[in-house]
Amino acid sequence: MPATIRRQVGAGKCPQALNTVGGYGIWEPQVSPHDAAGAPHPGAAGRRVPPAGFAAILARVSTPLDLVAIGRVSVDLYGQQLGSRLEDIATFAKGVGGCPANVAIGAARLGLKAALITRVGDEPMGRFVREQLEREGVDTRGVQVDRERLTPLVLLSVRDRETFPLIFYRENCADSALSGADIDPELIASARALLVTGTHFSMAAGSQAQRKAIDVARSHAARVVLDVDYRPNLWGIGGHGAGASRYARSPRVTEALSAVLADCDLIVGTEEELQVAAGVEDTLAAVRHIRDRSPAVIVCKRGAHGCVVFEGRTPKRIEDALVVPGMDIEICNVLGAGDAFLAGYLLGYLRDEPHEKSARYGNACGALAVSRLLCSSEFPSRAELEHFLYSGGEPRALRADRQLSHLHWVTTQRRGPGSVWALAIAAPAQTGAAPPIDEETPPGAERRSRLELLAVEATAQVAAGRPGCGVLLEGTAGPAALRRGQDASLWLARQVARPLSRPLEFADAASLAVHLTEWPTGVTAACRCQYHPQDPRELREVQERNLLRLAAACRAQGRELLLEISSGGAGALQADTDARALSRLYELGIRPDWWALEPQLRDRSWESCARVIGASDPYCRGILVALRVPLGQQAPLVATAAASPVVRGFIAGGSIIDEVAPAWLSGQKSAESVAAEIAERFRTVVEAWSANRDPRLDRPDGEGR
Repeated sequence: MPATIRRQVGAGKCPQALNTVGGYGIWEPQVSPHDAAGAPHPGAAGRRVPPAGFAAILARVSTPLDLVAIGRVSVDLYGQQLGSRLEDIATFAKGVGGCPANVAIGAARLGLKAALITRVGDEPMGRFVREQLEREGVDTRGVQVDRERLTPLVLLSVRDRETFPLIFYRENCADSALSGADIDPELIASARALLVTGTHFSMAAGSQAQRKAIDVARSHAARVVLDVDYRPNLWGIGGHGAGASRYARSPRVTEALSAVLADCDLIVGTEEELQVAAGVEDTLAAVRHIRDRSPAVIVCKRGAHGCVVFEGRTPKRIEDALVVPGMDIEICNVLGAGDAFLAGYLLGYLRDEPHEKSARYGNACGALAVSRLLCSSEFPSRAELEHFLYSGGEPRALRADRQLSHLHWVTTQRRGPGSVWALAIAAPAQTGAAPPIDEETPPGAERRSRLELLAVEATAQVAAGRPGCGVLLEGTAGPAALRRGQDASLWLARQVARPLSRPLEFADAASLAVHLTEWPTGVTAACRCQYHPQDPRELREVQERNLLRLAAACRAQGRELLLEISSGGAGALQADTDARALSRLYELGIRPDWWALEPQLRDRSWESCARVIGASDPYCRGILVALRVPLGQQAPLVATAAASPVVRGFIAGGSIIDEVAPAWLSGQKSAESVAAEIAERFRTVVEAWSANRDPRLDRPDGEGR
């Protein structure tokens, strides 16, 4: 994380001075069961108040988790054609959804330690949910695998800011079977707060599970948060086609929710949700009704108008409560914004910050969420939130804010390795006469394809499970090589450029975006461009337009970009040639995840590149040195590169495969001997790097991003 953002996050821009233990305030929650005069607070009667005293407070602040959320989870499939009926959607974007899952992910992105208790199916969608939660940093000890039921799905399209056809596929789904047996008391006891949601009170087993969790939380002085999370459709009201409905009167819902109000410290809902919880169709009257039953802080979400916080006695007018205005933001999709709001509110609430500041966090997180299509996968990180709140401006069209978009990408994407050691596997040309075709010997084209697979196998031998070891494949690479690389957990990249094209051309120039869409998500797009800052203007502009196209396509698809700049042979080389090339591309707004550069013979050349990257994109993963010279000439180049902190690894090619290829293509060597020779050559470069690299230069995965 850059120092400027790190300082903002650490200080929190909060003028309040706190006495703290372990980083948290040590006072009791701001809503007490007694008022200032010592009289019982309205709604306190019958409520189980946790043990008072310093020991209980200390137990709370020393717990390893901030939040445990309970309830539904789903795989959300959001139509990518905005303005279309759901019937007409052609492609969908996938993400994790469901109120408690969304809040847990949103909280984790903001730096809170969150866990989720739910159930998923024993199938690919269930595994996707678990893997995504783990990538987000959410504790999954409470996520049970149900071998009899499927993970629920949600299909949605966005017609306009008010219309979003929505279908819940939840018939006998995995999380609907959540029961008291799924509640681990130790997990609940380890958290400072418990989040329960209204939907699971609609099911007998789910209600029992949440009731058990509340009892455990209360016995350990944890706060209980209720998100009313009212979807009539999920209570069996309105039928399958009413998924977008947000309100319908229901005495059954009111009765179920009323039973939990007294045990809550924080109750959050929209105006309609608070009304259904109270059974009263007037917002202020609903708040009074809830206050008569609970001393909880009540937060009313009002969408673009912000929120209202009710603490203590209910005022005569809404305007006399704490009204925190919203932000004027261009809306893409409102679904999930309330979950983002709650994650933001909890950031302040669980650190005992003033409710006004908590509400400001919540409003900002909600604003960022409504500006984007998906739910949890597009919730903001802490760096985004800080930038949005404190950068000095509030652009209305957040989707067009390049700095916010970049911050979102670099702070929420899948975390790859901190360093990369890759073997570039170019498709060798036909060399020599192909051997006769028989059962043992494939024909020439197939034999060249087999060599590619052997090189991947050789890399896997050298990697031996070590993160960051990988391959850079040509654009023509076959599916077998990609599949073997995935199975071996290799770092994978694939070329998009036509070899040696100048000006730059793509392998599938007709539709770059469609071409990339067909690749596995985890494959990095690699582009080698012969680019010199002193190229003729017409040539440079053509190259830059294509690089901008590539960068935009990669960001739109959530794919990492490795941009290799090859200045040698394209013009006179100076000590700062590559640094000037990088500076020019950064000026255009091109910010790849990785740079690949030719070897620099002087330390100051690497230093000049490092200065440009540090000033333009401190989140950049770094530089990989492209070793395309014979193996015997690589040692001094590796030594110079390994001494630079900004160089994070290498891409080795050239003679490692080229000198082995003819013997294989002519049938003079077996597959085993060829794979062993490639592995030995690649291992030589890896060992040379390791021998010259100070391990202190390699930061842990994700640090500084």
